[in-house]
Amino acid sequence: MRCALFQDTKIAAWAAACLTVATLSFLPATAHASDCSSGPVSKVDWSECRKRQLMLGGSDLSGANLYDADVSFTDLGNSSLKGANLEKATLIRASLANTNADGAKFDRIESYRAEMSNLSAVDASFVSAEMQRVNLGGANLAGADFTKAELSRVNFEKSILMGAKFSLANLSRASLVGARLDGGVDFDDAFLFRTRIEGADLSTATGLKQEQVNLACGDAKTKLPTGLTNPADWPCPAD
Repeated sequence: MRCALFQDTKIAAWAAACLTVATLSFLPATAHASDCSSGPVSKVDWSECRKRQLMLGGSDLSGANLYDADVSFTDLGNSSLKGANLEKATLIRASLANTNADGAKFDRIESYRAEMSNLSAVDASFVSAEMQRVNLGGANLAGADFTKAELSRVNFEKSILMGAKFSLANLSRASLVGARLDGGVDFDDAFLFRTRIEGADLSTATGLKQEQVNLACGDAKTKLPTGLTNPADWPCPAD
């Protein structure tokens, strides 16, 4: 009898230990808390912080974590955001003019009327970003990924877009006038309603179809890939 009780006790202890391990394995890992009171320094964690209406021009925020942060109306011009994570950040009317954001992550940002002229965002990711009426004039966006991004009325004039990706992006009424578009820019299934492509050299573009071109606004100087033709009703009337 005692022997049976001893065995049952050992089995019960073993079962309890297994249950504890199993329970712990499903518990979420403790998240690293952001420090919203920290100053603008390299690799700062401002995730989910509210940093609105601040003057942070010239700051070094390289490698910073601004996931889901709100930096609306904040000046981040002439700063470094190299390799920073701004996924889901809110940048309404924020300024990133002359800022270096090479390799940064801007996926799913909300950025209405932001000032990003002369931004350097080489190989940066803007997947599913909301960027209506943003000024990216003169920006270096070589290799940037704008897949599924909302880019209505964005100014890309005189920007560098070598090898950029606009697959499934909405470029309605955006301007690509004077932009550098060589290196196989991907326009697969992009929406080009009234997109300004006057004088644009799209001869090396990929994924571009005639029905997309027919919706855009070009002129006699617009160069298209082999097999596509300039519509007879170009140019579009001015907005």
